[in-house]
Amino acid sequence: MSQAVFERLAIIGLGLIGSSLARRVMADRSPAGPILARELVAFDASAEVRLRARELGLADLVADDLAASVAGAEAVILCTPVGALGAVAGEIMPHLAQGAILSDVGSTKQTVLREVLPILRPDIPLVPGHPLAGTEFSGPDAGFSTLFEGRWCLLTPPEGTDPLAIERIERFWHGCGARTRTMDAAHHDRVLAIVSHLPHLLAFTICGTADDLADETRQEVLEFAASGFRDFTRIAASDPVMWRDIFLSNRDALLEMLARFTEDAQAMARAIRWGDESFIVDRIERGRAIRRSLIELKQS
Repeated sequence: MSQAVFERLAIIGLGLIGSSLARRVMADRSPAGPILARELVAFDASAEVRLRARELGLADLVADDLAASVAGAEAVILCTPVGALGAVAGEIMPHLAQGAILSDVGSTKQTVLREVLPILRPDIPLVPGHPLAGTEFSGPDAGFSTLFEGRWCLLTPPEGTDPLAIERIERFWHGCGARTRTMDAAHHDRVLAIVSHLPHLLAFTICGTADDLADETRQEVLEFAASGFRDFTRIAASDPVMWRDIFLSNRDALLEMLARFTEDAQAMARAIRWGDESFIVDRIERGRAIRRSLIELKQS
């Protein structure tokens, strides 16, 4: 029998990421391959979601009680919105098994450290994680087992974390098909502010601008939407509670990147106003180069 990464794993929160992890764990039970968890227990604060999770067979056990869901687990992965992470961690902390690894999938990592470290038991290793994968859909029906294939999962363990705990979380994500990299939490938040958080902020804002147009023009915007605008609407369809929490928890890095973008946008506006063709072409070429780099890195 193949050795499991974890004998008992608990996943808290069954939205897109949590339900995708659960599907991967449940599907990866082949005796010939790596077993991610021999037993999976799941919990969600919503009774409706728990019912649906049972119907979908997302776990060996879908618990109705948060404390009971983590009892005896070798690892617990919090898949709740960032704004709820601290409260959930505090509620489960007295019920965690000795030495259980605590991880998460939140999009901002300094918040996790700030809220969880003060309440962390000395025997509990904390290995925060952030899988760079997702869609605009949410809920237990939105997940799929191949969501993490070829994607990055960034880990931001605090200094002094047990290396064996980090290694086990890495093995888990590798088993999900992801690549892993470890980095400082502050660096993570600055990087994600530009590659994820700012694009979402712009998408929400552009769609809001379109929605505020006069009725006739707004209808034409929707009818004649080109691929660029459609891409923005796909991003803007993302879960509002999740993104509210991300914006507020990473406000410093996000505001810094927004200020830099605003300066660059004003520079482009000046170039268009004064007909500076070379400046405009340079910016377009730089965008094309970034796109080519993404394709070469298989991140398109």
